[in-house]
Amino acid sequence: MARAANASLHGSAPDKSPQVLLLIDVINAMDFPRGKHLLRHALPSARKMAALKKRAREAGVPVIYVNDNFGRWQSDFKAHVTHCLEADVPGGPVVQQLLPDEEDYFVLKPKHSGFYSTSLEILLKYLEATTLILAGFAGNLCVLYTANDAYMRDYELIVPRDCVASETKQANDHALAQMQKHLRADIRTSSRIILGKSAKPTGK
Repeated sequence: MARAANASLHGSAPDKSPQVLLLIDVINAMDFPRGKHLLRHALPSARKMAALKKRAREAGVPVIYVNDNFGRWQSDFKAHVTHCLEADVPGGPVVQQLLPDEEDYFVLKPKHSGFYSTSLEILLKYLEATTLILAGFAGNLCVLYTANDAYMRDYELIVPRDCVASETKQANDHALAQMQKHLRADIRTSSRIILGKSAKPTGK
């Protein structure tokens, strides 16, 4: 990816890494009509994502939360995290496992793709990212749309199949197959991803 002319970004992107982990819509109340269906598949995926995030931070790989505001236009990211941790919110058990840390980045998106009308693209340029690891919900919607836009921007894609969930297994498997076939995504399981600033994908 081309390096931006102004390399400072006002000092707010200190990390440099060819790999970046995107956590897509993991801060999710799951209080919509079919949220319980997504939650059933999201819980085991969240455990895998938490382990992957821990490994990423230890390897110096930046983590970006790319999150929908879910219609809460007057809330910021921290307020949305707080809301999802309230006692009666269905998605709370997932959010508890994937709480952001101070060193993590976040981007709020208005639509499905993490690139649409957000600062994600310029942030990735300043991070000097070339490979994106995509994880989150839902695999057949926001993960797929973000992967598609990333592919059109010439990023290498890793979409660990155990870190993506949709409302049904069938929909999720279909989305993963589409990303593997048409977007050249590596869909190996998260434990087999080689993490680090010099790491490169090596087969499926």
